[in-house]
Amino acid sequence: MSRTTSRRIGNAVRAVSLTFYGLLVILPIYWMVITSFKTNTEIVNAQHITYFPETFTLENYQSLFRMLSYSTYLKNSVIITLVTAVVVVLLSILGGYGLARFKFKGKGGVLIFFMLTQMIPGILVIIPLYVTFAALGLINTRISLFIFYIITNLPFCVVTMRSFFERIPYELEEAAYVDGCNRLQTLWKIVLPVMFPGIVAVFVFAFIGAWNELIAGTIFLNTPDMWTIPVGLKSLIGKYSVQWGALMAGGVLALLPTAIMFMFVQKYVVEGMTAGAVKG
Repeated sequence: MSRTTSRRIGNAVRAVSLTFYGLLVILPIYWMVITSFKTNTEIVNAQHITYFPETFTLENYQSLFRMLSYSTYLKNSVIITLVTAVVVVLLSILGGYGLARFKFKGKGGVLIFFMLTQMIPGILVIIPLYVTFAALGLINTRISLFIFYIITNLPFCVVTMRSFFERIPYELEEAAYVDGCNRLQTLWKIVLPVMFPGIVAVFVFAFIGAWNELIAGTIFLNTPDMWTIPVGLKSLIGKYSVQWGALMAGGVLALLPTAIMFMFVQKYVVEGMTAGAVKG
């Protein structure tokens, strides 16, 4: 078999694999979107599955806002996710810079610890944290979610940021020192602008991690006025019935902020994640 033929076969296999993977990702989203515009009768009719709404309706979106305080859930989600993402980015910058530029005893152990934390399911620490938060009076407050989301997202983000810092030549910082900049000025004026894609990648990772999280929100938040979007949508799943139409409409609205954000920052996310994954 010639090299050209082998290359063509390899390209064809990759194309088929990527197409199949794309369908696996897109089809559930497509089904959620079209279901949100179907009537309840069409949704629950198991004898006649439709792949496009026979009767286009906005009834499910109206029911969603009628049954739930969706604007309250949206406000809570935006506040919690934005604060979490900003704090994680700031701490990741400091932690990543320290791990990349300083030599200290136990540095390797810190990196190993951060990596090992990614192997521990977050659900394992929820109960101990619940006991701690209850003793501190933090249950049913946003602070409890801030703490949980920060500690679960921070290790990966610090390691990612550290890898990105190591890709930046140290000579840039030395030149800034020669020009009279201190370390903080060098970090702010020289290094951070260069690694903007990495910052965006970490921000997006932390944002999505907090935006989509359900279990901690369900356990730490007790009253509807504190619920986030995932927790609020969960209330549509009852013991004997599920409000599928409103649930799908809520899912579409919950997907829009992250989808819009990715439209604007996908270039930086790809650059940041690939750059941060090259050198560890």
